[in-house]
Amino acid sequence: MFRTHLGLFHYLGPVALLAFFLPTEALAQRSHPPIAFAPPTLSLTASKSIVTTCEGTPSQVQLDAPATSPDGNPVRYRWSATGGRITGDGPRVVWDLEGLAPGIYKATINIQTGNTKGECEAFTSTTVVVKGCAPVIQPACPNVEVVSPANVAVDQPVTFSSNVYGGTPVVSPIYNWTVSAGTIMEGQGTSSIKVATTGLAGQTIKATLSLGGQALDCSASSGVSIPLPQAKSRKFDEFPAISRNDEKARLDNYAIEIQNDPTSTAYVVIYPLRSARAGDTQRRSQQILDYLVNTRHLDAKRIVSVIGGARDELHVELWICPQGTTPNQP
Repeated sequence: MFRTHLGLFHYLGPVALLAFFLPTEALAQRSHPPIAFAPPTLSLTASKSIVTTCEGTPSQVQLDAPATSPDGNPVRYRWSATGGRITGDGPRVVWDLEGLAPGIYKATINIQTGNTKGECEAFTSTTVVVKGCAPVIQPACPNVEVVSPANVAVDQPVTFSSNVYGGTPVVSPIYNWTVSAGTIMEGQGTSSIKVATTGLAGQTIKATLSLGGQALDCSASSGVSIPLPQAKSRKFDEFPAISRNDEKARLDNYAIEIQNDPTSTAYVVIYPLRSARAGDTQRRSQQILDYLVNTRHLDAKRIVSVIGGARDELHVELWICPQGTTPNQP
């Protein structure tokens, strides 16, 4: 029997043990459910998307990466970038891109959160474009030309005009004119001016144009000479046959006028009487010449005697002729 019992136990023992442990394992599984972790949240923003690496221009970008763990676990940050330097740690850092070549650079944030039972990880990135400095354009004056008038007359207004083109930057010119003599009659603030020249014969007028609205002193000048009045001969006196003393008085005044202009020439024009005898006109001419030379001390080389056409009465004309001129033809 014992054996029988022993034999029966031999066959039924393992079954009994299995029946004993199965409820225990099932109970253990019901008391410890599987662990499930909630993923963290993460976002990344940059204060700038474009950086210009010029002198005096900030090259730093602030990166903000707020993250949360639904389970309340601490968050660990790990930053990296394809260029530049990241300063700081945690959710807010500064990305310095100074000295980088133009291009596109990426910053990446990787976070980890969890505990001893398990960890979760999340990451994201952002890019910033680095641009080089634009070439510095040095200011340059436009081409400024002042054009003087070609024909100038005594006491007549003259017109100065200008040509303005080119330069950097191109701006609308502001015309400011000045003149060395004369008066600007019209045109100030425009590309041409008219200048009064009355009383300026023999002088040179210089017109200067300065352009406003420029970073530099942009100016140009041009001058024009006002001619002297054209020299003309003039009749100083004339008289018929008069007494010798009256003639001397007239010749005295004539000589004084000639002496006041050392460059002038005295022309004595005699229109003889039609009925005059041969030689009378020559003697009259010589008489006048002798008085001017011997009494009034004029240089004989400065006196010209001319015989005009015969008339019904004797007539004498005294002309003063500046250098290069002659009296009207008798």
